[in-house]
Amino acid sequence: MSQPRSTARTTAQRHRVRQELSTAAMHLFSTKGYEATTVDEIAATAGVARRTFFRHFRSKEEAIFPDHDDTLVRVQAVLDSAGPDEHPLEVVCRGITEVLRMYAESPEVSVARYKLTREVPALREHEIASVARYDRLFTRYLLGHFDESQHRVGDDDPLLAEVAASAVVAAHNHVLRRWLRAGGKGDVEAQLAHAFDVIRETFGTGMGVGRGRSKPAQPPAEPRGSEVVVAVARTNTSPAEVLRAVEKALGTHDPLAG
Repeated sequence: MSQPRSTARTTAQRHRVRQELSTAAMHLFSTKGYEATTVDEIAATAGVARRTFFRHFRSKEEAIFPDHDDTLVRVQAVLDSAGPDEHPLEVVCRGITEVLRMYAESPEVSVARYKLTREVPALREHEIASVARYDRLFTRYLLGHFDESQHRVGDDDPLLAEVAASAVVAAHNHVLRRWLRAGGKGDVEAQLAHAFDVIRETFGTGMGVGRGRSKPAQPPAEPRGSEVVVAVARTNTSPAEVLRAVEKALGTHDPLAG
């Protein structure tokens, strides 16, 4: 269902204002320095009032990351729309690809922002906090496929869920950093797809038992100390002789009985 025109117009206007504030913040941070730049200056450069700035961002460092909130919503939508038969790790890989596309939409801006975050510790810390939100989201999703109350010794699925979530985020960050250091050149989605292949080889066959899915029935355990006995007899052996041979093999034959 398409959005009403008024809603679509409001969304577009919100996006435009956020991008203009972000551009103004990055310009001022680069020319004046992060510490010397004020929120009032960012708002004035973007041509909006101070109160407008705070309708969109909580702080000046948040202004250079205008898309994380919207991207988090898109990622959540990917997880929510996953089919019941999809491997949860595949869904997570598809979800974090949305994050990569956010950066790839504007390579020049992403590269400039990357350089800025390397120079300003406060911006770097904010970026780390933003990435941690994706990590928590994916971990919750993967753990949601494993019922902790049903956990048994030797069942490593919950452990693999947490480790795999962190691995997906780490792979994304590794590919993204390499792409940014290269000036935003190259097919970054293809590079991420290769990283996912590595993750699948490591985790893909070790997890995936969904919540609510019944595990295959196991054959009943043999009684302790039991053995398999094979008796061999000629085709012309009488049934009574066959029975005595089996009883003797099983140790149930009474040697005193005829």
